[in-house]
Amino acid sequence: MTLSNNDQALHNIEEAEGEIINAIAETMDVYGVTPSIGRLYATMYFRDQMTLDEMRDELGLSKPSMSTGVRKLQDIDMVKKVYQRGSRKHVYQAEKDFFNTFIGFFCQMWEREINTNTVAIQRSKDLLQKVIDDEAVSSIIKKDATEKLHQIEGSMQYYEWLNNLVKSIRNEEIYNFIPKHPPQK
Repeated sequence: MTLSNNDQALHNIEEAEGEIINAIAETMDVYGVTPSIGRLYATMYFRDQMTLDEMRDELGLSKPSMSTGVRKLQDIDMVKKVYQRGSRKHVYQAEKDFFNTFIGFFCQMWEREINTNTVAIQRSKDLLQKVIDDEAVSSIIKKDATEKLHQIEGSMQYYEWLNNLVKSIRNEEIYNFIPKHPPQK
């Protein structure tokens, strides 16, 4: 028995979704999540909205696992809770714009890197400057402190550049240099 055109078309759609879901699940480690959480996101990507019960039924994982996965995806701005009037169940929706996903996740990670390291650099500079300014410290130790001070001051150029990159992405200036939709050739 052969499939009707509609049955074949539905099969092809399901197969296409499966390909994308598998690819997204496999690459979600880039965003710091497990393949099962990646599969959850990819499944939600093809649905309008889903409850935890629907996720559990679709993926066959426990409700606590779904809840943990959704929380992780919310933390990285890939899923948001959607208010549904009259419903007591929480409803969630996946971010479908990969540009927004990229901006949200990588800018958040880069800002964390910038903040953590610039605070450490400032603290280190203060400590090294104390060593350099202390007249009772030997010249060899002062030289070592001076070299380390210059080294960490040099690293600030990177964090300033990274901060500018984050700003250009957040305010979308980057699209002037790297358009979302490159010109057709």
